[in-house]
Amino acid sequence: MKSYQYGLCLGKLEMHQIYELRNKERISVAAASKLLANMVYNYKGMGLSMGTMIAGWDKKGPGLFYVDSDGERLTNNLFSVGSGSVYAYGVLDSGYRWDLPVAEALDLGQRAIYHATFRDAYSGGVVNLYHMKETGWEFISRTDTAELHYRFQDEKLKK
Repeated sequence: MKSYQYGLCLGKLEMHQIYELRNKERISVAAASKLLANMVYNYKGMGLSMGTMIAGWDKKGPGLFYVDSDGERLTNNLFSVGSGSVYAYGVLDSGYRWDLPVAEALDLGQRAIYHATFRDAYSGGVVNLYHMKETGWEFISRTDTAELHYRFQDEKLKK
């Protein structure tokens, strides 16, 4: 399965660059999500199917938004998107709390994605973990779900 990255480009300037030129500051997470929501809203009812998360850090701190193909835009502390998201939500709902230490949050995210891939035939074979910090994205790991399956099975057997 190929992965594609899309972006709206006007000549050589992308939308976020135009925003930055007009406003003399970096685009906020909220403004970036609003731009995306406005763009996809124009295609409502035309067969576009999309659910995405916009995450980042700006002068207000960390931000997380969900945008779908109808232009719906929501903000919250956590989201799960995709065909296996209902399975991931089950794990997230049982283990999420606002004050999770980073190591526990990364483990929870990995478990949630693993369970989504294990239960959903259309979800993929690796879990990529990133940590969003004030300084930008930090790559944490790329783990095959088969490896996670055996690790989580061993944990279950030891209990």
